[in-house]
Amino acid sequence: MQALEDDDDLDFENSDGDDDTGDTETDSNGSSDEFLREMSEKDEKIKSLVDMGFSEDEANMAITRCGDVDLWELVDSISASRITEDSHSRNLSDHQITDRCFDSFGGRKKARLMEESKKKRNRYGGRAQGNQPSLDGSHDEPMPLPNPMVGFNLPGYLQPSVTRILPKQDTGPPFFYYENVAQAPKGVWATISRFLYDIQPEFVDSKHLCATARKRGYIHNLPIENRSPLLPMPPKTIFEAFPHYKKWWPSWDLRTQLNCLRTNVASAKLTERIGRALASSDSPPARSVQKYVMNECRKGNLVWIGKNKVAPLEPEEMEYLLGFPKDHTRGLGITERYKSLGNTFQVDTVAYHLSVLKVMFPNGVNVLSLFTGIGGGEVALHRLGIHMKAVVSVEIRKANKRIFRGWWDQTQTGTLIEIDDVKSLTDDRIVSFVSRFGGFDLVIGGSPCNNLAGCNRYNRDGLEGEQSALFYHYFRILNAVKSAMARM
Repeated sequence: MQALEDDDDLDFENSDGDDDTGDTETDSNGSSDEFLREMSEKDEKIKSLVDMGFSEDEANMAITRCGDVDLWELVDSISASRITEDSHSRNLSDHQITDRCFDSFGGRKKARLMEESKKKRNRYGGRAQGNQPSLDGSHDEPMPLPNPMVGFNLPGYLQPSVTRILPKQDTGPPFFYYENVAQAPKGVWATISRFLYDIQPEFVDSKHLCATARKRGYIHNLPIENRSPLLPMPPKTIFEAFPHYKKWWPSWDLRTQLNCLRTNVASAKLTERIGRALASSDSPPARSVQKYVMNECRKGNLVWIGKNKVAPLEPEEMEYLLGFPKDHTRGLGITERYKSLGNTFQVDTVAYHLSVLKVMFPNGVNVLSLFTGIGGGEVALHRLGIHMKAVVSVEIRKANKRIFRGWWDQTQTGTLIEIDDVKSLTDDRIVSFVSRFGGFDLVIGGSPCNNLAGCNRYNRDGLEGEQSALFYHYFRILNAVKSAMARM
C-alpha cells in the first residue's frame, strides 16, 4: 500500500517482517539445486493454496496446468475449473479448459479479456476514474488514481453524470463491497478488479466527507444513483471538529485537515523533541525549525495542546473522525485501540455507498462480513437505519471481536454468528448459511492493508502478503455465496 510524500505514505504502521533478499548460490550441481529450489517453491505455493481453502489435489493440478506462475494465477485457474465443473447449464465444452490459466469468470481466456478491457472500462465506470490500465493482471503499471479522488459522485460535488451498467449476472443480490488502500503496489488493483468481475474501483478520499484523509478504493456492484449521506454531515476541517485546539495553533501551521489515521502514533520522545526545538528557537521559529515540526505534525497527525506543545490524537477523537460512536473502542488498552481504529472503515464514506440499500431492503438485510475489524460496515448500516436481520462475521482478532460484540449487544436485535478463522468458512458451511437465512443481501469486506501500505518498508509484497492474501478468501467466499444462491 514506495516511499510517498503525501498521506498515502501514512496509512498503516510498518511491519516487522524480515527482508529476505539473499541470492541462491549455484555450483557444479546447479541443475540439481535448481530442481530442489523449484520443488521448494512448488511446495510453498501448494501450502499457500491449501491455507486459502483449496484442496491439495486442486493446487497440484493448477500448478501442472499453469507452470511457474504467480500465486494469484493459480487461484485464478482453480476458480475457473470450479466454475466450469459447476456450470453445466452454461453448456461449456471440455476444450475450453486448456493448458494455460484462464480468468475466473465464465472461462474466458486472458487474451480475450485483454482485447475487451477497453470496452469494459467504459461500461463499468472506468471513464469516471480517468485512464485505467488493461485488466490482464499485469504488474507493469500502477492503476492511475483520479484527482480529485471523489469516486463516481459525492454529496456537494458537481461532477459529470456517470452511467454504470453491469451485466445481469453481476448485479445483486448478493451485493458485494470490497475496500482496500488506494495507493497499492503495481498491478494490485488491476488484479483485484479482474477477480471481481472486471468492475472498476471507485476511489474516494474521505477528506471530502470529513476532517481527515483516507484514500481508499472500493469495488462493488451497488447502484450509484440516489445515494444519500449520513446526517448531520461531519465537520470537514480541524477547527470545526475540534475548536478548542485553535487557541494554541500557530499561524505558520496551515493545516486545515488531518492526514490518514494510522495504527500507531507519535512517541512521547518525539513530542518532547519538538517542544525543545521550538523552545530554543525564535518566535516565530526559523524556517528550518518550522519545516521540521510541520513534517512531524503531518506524519503523526499531531495537534497543538499548549505553547510549543503538540500531542497525538486521542482514541475517542479518532473514533469521531472515523464516524464511530463515542467510546466505541473504550475498554481496550490504548495501543489496541489505535490498532483497531487504524485498520477500519471510515463510516461516513461507506454509509454513503451503502445508503442505496435502505429503499431496496425496507425489512432489513442479511450480511456476510469478512475481516471488517471493529464493525465499520455494520455501524454504517445501523446509522443509515437499516436493520440487520442476521450477520455472519468473520474476524480473527480477539480485541476487534470484543469491541464488535459489545456494540452489537447494545444496539442490535438480529442474529449474530461469529467465526474466528476464515479457513473454517468452507463452501459447505456457506451453503448451510445461505439455506438458513435465505441468502445474503450484502457481502462486505476489506483485507488488512499492511502488505500494501506505502509506509511498509519491510514486506510490501502486495496480494502475496500474509494479510493481504485474505482478498483471495473474500473472492472465494463471494463466489461460493453466488453459486449457492443461484441454486436456491
